[in-house]
Amino acid sequence: MINTERFSKGLRKRGIDRENKRILITDFHGSEQEQDLTEPANCDGVGRIRHFKRHQKNPSWPPNPLPIDPATKVMHLPRTDTLRTQAFQNAICNWRCWYCFVDFDLLSGNLAKAQWLTADDLLARYFAQPDPPVMIDLTGGQPDLVPEWIPWMIQAAIASGKSERVYLWSDDNLSNDYFWHFLTDTERELIATYPRYGRVCCFKGFNSSSFGFNTDADPVLFDRQFDLFRRLRSTGMDLYAYTTFTTPEPKGITDDMKRFVDRLQEISPSLPLRTVPLEIALFTPVRGRLRDDHREAIRLQYDAIDAWKKELDTRFTSLERAQPITEVPR
Repeated sequence: MINTERFSKGLRKRGIDRENKRILITDFHGSEQEQDLTEPANCDGVGRIRHFKRHQKNPSWPPNPLPIDPATKVMHLPRTDTLRTQAFQNAICNWRCWYCFVDFDLLSGNLAKAQWLTADDLLARYFAQPDPPVMIDLTGGQPDLVPEWIPWMIQAAIASGKSERVYLWSDDNLSNDYFWHFLTDTERELIATYPRYGRVCCFKGFNSSSFGFNTDADPVLFDRQFDLFRRLRSTGMDLYAYTTFTTPEPKGITDDMKRFVDRLQEISPSLPLRTVPLEIALFTPVRGRLRDDHREAIRLQYDAIDAWKKELDTRFTSLERAQPITEVPR
């Protein structure tokens, strides 16, 4: 079992150079993840083009409007079901989700598979493209092990004079409180009020046992995810949620899903409508990790999504469920 606090501290030391305002960014060349890219790695190997798609391969799975709808709304673009974005990954993560599409070797701060870069460096490589996507996805890894990355990117975008041309998006696995520990009040305010930034936080499971199974972390940290999300929401930033429903245990899914949705609504009555379940699929790095209980968990996620949909059908009207996610009250 991962000691999240100790592991996070060690990884942070490997993943940030505060003095020179540099972040350790993954280089995709030669990685297993590179085999799954739909376009070759760009930005001298540290970038990848990521296509977010609203509709999943399985037609019974709920659509995923993130980050498509927040980005197109802010950037005044027409509605679309596919958004082409520029992704950069930081090279550290403190959990080891078995279904992660990233090589574990790219999550350990391995200097042989990463580059030290400033926000200015990343933006320069991004803008040097012939047709840069409208959105930059700051992903990982776990970006909030180095929360300075977000304000540094915002500041660099503003200083470039091109900030109106790019929307920034980041994800967070709700594993640490570094947002409050390492950022200044001014940096937190910048993140919360910057109009072209949005964040999604991922709940890793719908109960403590699925959380521990999915992350290899202590199951008691499942509860902490709700506390961290509540604190982030209180800043006023444009905040959304993902959740994964893989579980090794078929018993109690219906009751546990009810409790999970209850807890989301304790944070905000409408939060389930700003939460998107992610369907877990097999990418190249996952295949070498797969065990029999993982295969069973992939199967059971479809029982869990049925329970999720029933809960939302019970708690919200059809008009409420049909709202664009960007119009759902926070």
